[in-house]
Amino acid sequence: MTDGLDELRRDVAVGCRVMAHRGLVENILGHISLRLDGNRALVRCRGPAEAGLRVTTPEDVRVVDVDSGEIIDDPGGDYRVPSELPIHTSVLGARPDVACVVHAHPLDVVVASLAGFALEPIFGAYDIPATHLAAVGVPVHPRSVLIRTDELAAEMTASLGSSDTLVLKGHGVVTTGSDVAEAVLRALQVDTLAQVHLRVRNAGAIPNAIPDEDLAELPDLGGAFNRETLWRHHLAALDLDRLGLN
Repeated sequence: MTDGLDELRRDVAVGCRVMAHRGLVENILGHISLRLDGNRALVRCRGPAEAGLRVTTPEDVRVVDVDSGEIIDDPGGDYRVPSELPIHTSVLGARPDVACVVHAHPLDVVVASLAGFALEPIFGAYDIPATHLAAVGVPVHPRSVLIRTDELAAEMTASLGSSDTLVLKGHGVVTTGSDVAEAVLRALQVDTLAQVHLRVRNAGAIPNAIPDEDLAELPDLGGAFNRETLWRHHLAALDLDRLGLN
């Protein structure tokens, strides 16, 4: 590829691999978009040799016209946009502050949403970014539908509002960020919240939010720690399991 987008394509491809590696997606379901400019975005698409997100390559990441939903850089027509592309086009269109949109299907998030559990900040220092995310609130979109039309996507985007994260009841999660790393890490944080909630309930207890005074003691450790270092860990884990991009 010589279009100057190589690194951004790799970012999206690696983000897809991290999601699969960490159990946020299974098989061929889930996708990431990354804004390029006002009407173009990189989107993880499906090609003729589709084998799942775990083996996503930069070639699977195509330039898409956000307005029309058409792939711009695949003249042969071998690639297809995901059926739920409206998730991405709707959020990117409504939220100029968002650069990246992630859609994933973490099983524990699906189970917690069907059980009706609110993802409250029930732990503290165990995962500080997840706690802060829960303290702000994780909204839930009540419809368990395939979001493949602009109308359904508009409803979903209204449920998201100004939040960074959204649980889709009986479906999965949508998260946003300023880049791929931030959006994927937020999806992992929502998954952690759901996992801990379910484990506490499976242990026979009802989880309760931590006191405000404990919440106030949790520092913001900064982007260098919460993003760069943590993302570097996930990339290294991919390499150790021979799932990184060479």
